[in-house]
Amino acid sequence: MRIKVLTIFPEMLRPMLEASILKRAIDAGLIEVELVDIRPFSELKHKNTDDYPFGGGPGMVMLAQPIVDAVESCTGEAFRGKRLYLSPRGRTFTQKMAEELSKEDELLLLCGHYEGVDQRAIDLVIDEEVSIGDYVLTGGELGALVIIDAVARLIPGVLGSDESSEDESFSSGLLEYPQYTRPREYRGLAVPDILLSGDHAKIARWRRDRALELTYQRRPELLENIEMDKKDRIFMQALRERHGEA
Repeated sequence: MRIKVLTIFPEMLRPMLEASILKRAIDAGLIEVELVDIRPFSELKHKNTDDYPFGGGPGMVMLAQPIVDAVESCTGEAFRGKRLYLSPRGRTFTQKMAEELSKEDELLLLCGHYEGVDQRAIDLVIDEEVSIGDYVLTGGELGALVIIDAVARLIPGVLGSDESSEDESFSSGLLEYPQYTRPREYRGLAVPDILLSGDHAKIARWRRDRALELTYQRRPELLENIEMDKKDRIFMQALRERHGEA
């Protein structure tokens, strides 16, 4: 997958791309990330990328011209993918959306700053606006990194095991079950015996039950979209009864 990030602060993204799993994925050629500085595309003498908003108001707005020229320079007729603008008013980024984007050959991520970008840039060169949550950041760079990380780990070969991404929170629609490693006991807390039993069927059931329980306790709205078998339904009924629900 090829990912291009358009930003006026490329230095904000480099450290994340030069460490851990993302670095290994880039070095292995599994993903390609190009940071594109928008400033050189400005036609203004001092390479400005923002100006005061028409109609008044606080802050500055990013100019359409540098953004449009930068996007067109990065894409062209050969581009096969999605052009996304990181924006608080966009569709909320979810695991499902990450899975959708991981199937694209290319992604272009536009990072806004200040009070946003001229609407004409969005109308001309952006396919969709995307938000990583209901809060406002100083710019789109952190959002771009979130999308890159979430999408990259779904690409075959990026993680050590394909099961790693499948078992994580939200991949199944549930929060992830508790994980344990050595030692067997730490500060009086022991690893659940079932995980040491070697009975893979019972371990799988325990993990499923714990995932259901955690989701019920912390994100109950997620359960509305979960397909449950008979064992799931029996467990959930007992769980609700323990909490005084009918």
